[in-house]
Amino acid sequence: MSGHGFAEAAGVEMSRAKEFIDKYFEKFSGVARYVEDTKKQAAQQGFVQTLFGRKRFIPEINSSAWNLRASAERMAINMPVQGTAADIIKMAMVELVNSQWLMANSKMLLQVHDELVFEVPTNQVKEIAAKIEPLMENVVKFPVPLNVDIAVGDNWGEMEKMS
Repeated sequence: MSGHGFAEAAGVEMSRAKEFIDKYFEKFSGVARYVEDTKKQAAQQGFVQTLFGRKRFIPEINSSAWNLRASAERMAINMPVQGTAADIIKMAMVELVNSQWLMANSKMLLQVHDELVFEVPTNQVKEIAAKIEPLMENVVKFPVPLNVDIAVGDNWGEMEKMS
């Protein structure tokens, strides 16, 4: 987010927003390095990609129009992270659809960003959840763990996290 965008969203003066952003990038220098390296790579190659190699071409990254270039830079920064998350959830969906234990007893209804919604018989919720969680957490291996939270309810508005 730009200093101007942050100032508006947070309801603070532009100088305060800039100070916050500067301190954030100072404290989290790896994030600042990622942002700059990603913008540079996108400008050189014309695309960015997920950890699994899916590419998004961003021709506007070298535009002389600052607003097109700024928008392209935001896309370049976000896509590798959000796209990798999308790749992971889709891998989990494939594994789940291919699992006989899940598809025989329940239905995967929909995906919303990094969430999957299932319809499961009430008497099988704990059993199915106990199988879904490790499958999703282990669909790929990273140096840091992927954690899955499972919530249950009669409808989306009544979901409560399982303990």
